[in-house]
Amino acid sequence: MSQPHNENNIALELCGIDKKFGAVHANRNIDLKVPAGTIHGIIGENGAGKSTLMNIIYGFYIADSGDIKISGKVRKLTSSKEAISYGIGMVHQHFMLVDNFSVLENVILGAEEGGLLQPSLKKARKELQRLATEYQLDVPLDALIEDLPVGLQQRVEILKALYRGAKILILDEPTGVLTPQETDHLFKIFDALRDQGVTILLITHKLREILAATNNVSVMRQGEMVAHRKTAETNKEELAELMVGRKVRLKVDRSKAKPQQTLLTTNKLTYTDEMGVDRLKEVSMSIKAGEVVGIAGVSGNGQSELMSVLAGLLKPTKGQLNINGTWIDANHPSSAAKVRELGVGHIPEDRLVMGLIKSFTAEESAILGYQNSSTYNGKLLNKPGVINQECARLMEEWDVRPQDPKLRSSLFSGGNQQKLIIAREVDKNPDVLLIGQPTRGVDIGAIETIHKRIIELRDQGKGILLVSVELDEIMALSDRIIVMFDGQVVGEVSAEQANEKLLGMMMANIMPEELQTTVQQPSAGEQL
Repeated sequence: MSQPHNENNIALELCGIDKKFGAVHANRNIDLKVPAGTIHGIIGENGAGKSTLMNIIYGFYIADSGDIKISGKVRKLTSSKEAISYGIGMVHQHFMLVDNFSVLENVILGAEEGGLLQPSLKKARKELQRLATEYQLDVPLDALIEDLPVGLQQRVEILKALYRGAKILILDEPTGVLTPQETDHLFKIFDALRDQGVTILLITHKLREILAATNNVSVMRQGEMVAHRKTAETNKEELAELMVGRKVRLKVDRSKAKPQQTLLTTNKLTYTDEMGVDRLKEVSMSIKAGEVVGIAGVSGNGQSELMSVLAGLLKPTKGQLNINGTWIDANHPSSAAKVRELGVGHIPEDRLVMGLIKSFTAEESAILGYQNSSTYNGKLLNKPGVINQECARLMEEWDVRPQDPKLRSSLFSGGNQQKLIIAREVDKNPDVLLIGQPTRGVDIGAIETIHKRIIELRDQGKGILLVSVELDEIMALSDRIIVMFDGQVVGEVSAEQANEKLLGMMMANIMPEELQTTVQQPSAGEQL
């Protein structure tokens, strides 16, 4: 990482920024100085006030009090258009792109000049070619957004901001949807931007990325700015403690697994989607009681479809799976409800799409999938008192905040939504737990809790299948790691054999000769 530009030249300064939303004090008297030509990290737990602060800088929100100085001058930012005019750009966690428009059309959208489109397109093409060369942001300008992988879509968002003249670039959780390789390239782009004088504000919960990519880091907790550090003078442990307000164990304590009987197997399991594309190709694997089996792979290589078939959400096209002695195949399909009855809990990869309903209260989300149970229903009506009490118990046990069963699900932070879903599934005491992306978008305090509970469940004799795009998480929790590529299982390694280099190469379907002896090929699904 090259050295930052002159730290006495302040690109952005916040003085006493304060913001309330009703009774919620989102930002409390925030002071911050960001030197020009540096990469400045902003970290904090979910709900710490990071997003509110960034939205104030970008003009989405107006601060109740305080000043924003850009290059030493106080500016009133009452809209994103004003922020852009002062050289501030923002790349949101969820991209603001039109799928059926080309890269070029997306970049000039809202920045067209005059009544004719062609001159704007011609000018933009020339400028984007210059920006792409200067900042290592190569993207096919005539490609449709929907045809581009996520990593290239993100580059389009950065190009959009630079095309509008951004000299201060805010990136909100930019690596959440990227592979390790794409993340590495993004950091190289950051370096190129910084070397050309662009100031970057990086909002993330990943401490390793903060330490790898930034020059300075500021920590927020409960709406306040609690610390500023030079990145070279801090470490993961100190930052984690500053974020949470207590010491955090970053390493998962776990003993060697003691696998017992086989609970779930697949035998040449194949799934073909409605377009005729094979998403799963003859996958054979097993899960035993008392072990965590991790699935590693670049997102989109069949992990999601495997989880959905095992959970009864998709019907296998060919092959079989066996859950606690019951065989399921194309001629004997199952359902999500039947799979739950067979002793399988499912924590889906996308909590907002499949895990809960945002408009439901917490207590309603806490019984989803189990709402027909006699626990919650009488002869004619449900039992609101029981439902409320059960949700309150789960919230206390899993430290879901705020502990209000009547609060709408959408009003909880991502980490607290995730804890509520995990609590719901674990509480039903399944034999097998399918866990998808358990800590996606979750703050470090909640990650510690979730990881600890996963190992506790393993030690209680549960069989756990873990799907995660976080290699660190897979290696920290798994006893065996199965690697998938293009819908197939390409290899299996034990926890002792696994390392990032080996798994990364397997994820790219590269198996050098010197590594082949360390890799166990997966056995066919065992019959129960």
